[in-house]
Amino acid sequence: MNLEESPLAPLDPARPIIVAIDGPAGAGKSTVARHLARHFGLLNLESGAMYRAFALKALRAGLPLGESAPLESLAAETDICLECGDQENRVLLDGEDVTGLLRNQTVTDAASKVSVHPPIRAWMVRLQQQLGARGGVVMEGRDIGTVVFPHAHVKIFLDAAPETRGMRRYDQLGPQPAVQPEEVIRDLRARDERDRNRADSPLKPAEDAILLDSTSLTLEEAVLAAEAIVASRLSTTV
Repeated sequence: MNLEESPLAPLDPARPIIVAIDGPAGAGKSTVARHLARHFGLLNLESGAMYRAFALKALRAGLPLGESAPLESLAAETDICLECGDQENRVLLDGEDVTGLLRNQTVTDAASKVSVHPPIRAWMVRLQQQLGARGGVVMEGRDIGTVVFPHAHVKIFLDAAPETRGMRRYDQLGPQPAVQPEEVIRDLRARDERDRNRADSPLKPAEDAILLDSTSLTLEEAVLAAEAIVASRLSTTV
């Protein structure tokens, strides 16, 4: 992708703040980020969707997800664009709207695997930095506050116990999921292991991040807690 061309419309310079939300899979980052963006008039940049879009392309191409070189070549000819929507971003992969395909478990697992390769992460980080360079954004992911935007005005590390996150993810699969809760929790633990122990940009809280553990909170309570954190920081930084 040509990193000199931003796939998003110019941001409002009146709101230069950057909010970084990091945390493991199933913690509720996307839901929290969408709410904060709407509530504070910011733009929601979902980094996970960008990785999943690239993973989808790699799966379609039949590439080995454990080999870096073929993925690098694929990235060089990949165009990922985000378009704002009322409820969520539309994700365009080489011009195709793939938004509805990115929550598939196979794609989600593949995203975790392609993201461990340093060249792919470096390519994606450059793109993410470009998208948020003007500020006025909420970005969620796994290394936003530590790597992508280490100088973000607000950093939240959203976490929850693996069992809690696994059951949330299981409930999202619908009334008759093809897997058992134990399988979802096991896969989530495996992803945690990959994310926390990868050599490049491992998942960890930034030193100045505010930890928000939602294990004993409802999703609504977690959203309100995050809102209060951002409101407090906005009152002193903007």
